[in-house]
Amino acid sequence: MEDSSKFERYVYKNASVYHYMKISLVLEKENRNISDAQFKQLIISGVKDLYGEIGASFPFDLLKFDPKELTGILRVYNSGLVKLWSALTLLGSYQNEACAFRVTQVSPFLLALSGNSRELQFGDRAQVALRR
Repeated sequence: MEDSSKFERYVYKNASVYHYMKISLVLEKENRNISDAQFKQLIISGVKDLYGEIGASFPFDLLKFDPKELTGILRVYNSGLVKLWSALTLLGSYQNEACAFRVTQVSPFLLALSGNSRELQFGDRAQVALRR
C-alpha cells in the first residue's frame, strides 16, 4: 500500500547561470536624452571606477533600454552580480550632473521581471472585491 500523503520537495540552487536586473537612472535634470550606448557606458565606467580595469572585466549585457524612462534590463553572470550591483549603487554622477541608479528588481529568471506586483493595477470589479 502506497502512502498518498507523501511529500517531495525540490530545491533548485543556482538553476540559472545569469541574473537579470531591472534598473532605472535618476538624473538631477530629468529632461535629458541618453542613448543605449551611453547608458551602458555609464555602467561600465562605474564598475571600472570601483574595481579597476581587471576587476571590471566580467561581461554583462543590456537586453532592453527605454530612453524615455531611462530604464533598462541587464543580464549578468551570477559571479558578477554583486560587483555590478555595488557599482550601480555607488555611481553618483553623469557628465558633472548628480545621478543615481535604482535597482527595482533582480531575479535569476527573466520572466520574473515582466511584471511587478507593486505596480499592479486592478480593474473596478477587482477593487470592489478587495474592499469586501
